[in-house]
Amino acid sequence: MIPVLEIGGTHVTAALVDLRDGSVTSRTREPLDADGDAEDILGTVRHCADGLSVPPGARWGVAVPGPFDYARGVALFRGVGKFEALYGMDVRRALLRGLRQRPGDVVFLNDAHAFLTGEWSAGTVRGHHRVVGITLGTGVGSAFLADGRICGNVPGIPPEGRMDLTEIDGHPLEDTVSRRAILARYGDPAADVHDIAERARAGEERARQALDGAFTALGAVLGPRLLTFGATALVVGGSMARSWDLVAPALSTGLAAGGWTPDDPRADANPLPPGAPECPAGDTRPGPGHASSAAARRVRAMKPACPEGDAALVGAARAAATRSQEQARVCMGRAGCK
Repeated sequence: MIPVLEIGGTHVTAALVDLRDGSVTSRTREPLDADGDAEDILGTVRHCADGLSVPPGARWGVAVPGPFDYARGVALFRGVGKFEALYGMDVRRALLRGLRQRPGDVVFLNDAHAFLTGEWSAGTVRGHHRVVGITLGTGVGSAFLADGRICGNVPGIPPEGRMDLTEIDGHPLEDTVSRRAILARYGDPAADVHDIAERARAGEERARQALDGAFTALGAVLGPRLLTFGATALVVGGSMARSWDLVAPALSTGLAAGGWTPDDPRADANPLPPGAPECPAGDTRPGPGHASSAAARRVRAMKPACPEGDAALVGAARAAATRSQEQARVCMGRAGCK
């Protein structure tokens, strides 16, 4: 069992993951104030992690949003509206020294990469060779994956696979698609996104327009990237994706406008169109694929994340396991290594 943490803009989750079947147990979840001071944020993370029964010396996997130096474990949050107090802090060191059962190592992974890795290996997009994952929460997270590898810098997708670096009408994407953008568009300071969703379901046109405008715009800017990448599936997670009945219609409309029509029966059954970029061999390879005839038939599938919400936890566990395997290979190659 691999201990993991998923650190988000509003909550932190700790759990144990069994990669043999992707099962998640001993889950604990606590609210997290991303606008709090550094000690409050790290204290909440430590308290959540300490709720797990983990032997000392275990290797932890941690999914955390960017900007973040994942190799060093240093927070680089600035100008993103969350975790600003952690800027420049060595989070890896804080966890190594601060958890009740001292870890042997802590492996960090981008939360969107962890999410897509988990959905591809054990979730809703198993069997698809080229997939894209989007997380909708306080902002927009994204990841592009080809044959098990997370793609960072290939033609046709944003730098590092980050849709938040793209623009709509000359403005950053998250000025249109984010929690703050939807709240500003709606214009009621007493309402949060879940309130807007409830009002949209009740028939309020103003609420429906606030949501439709954001998700249609996201689809329109995302569609061309999916088309160029040769994606056969899009999986959407994050807190907003729980309102899939509201997200899906507007997002589908935008994707179609951008040239990638979900579940289009006229789409070419070949999942890799001419000129689609290859994923560099050096990018992360999280695990084996799972080919299926069902995936081949649904060549442009748009799906919500697994309702259990385990994908990022599974992805973080895979990152920790991969680090263990890499270190074992290095050790075996060294003379006298025990």
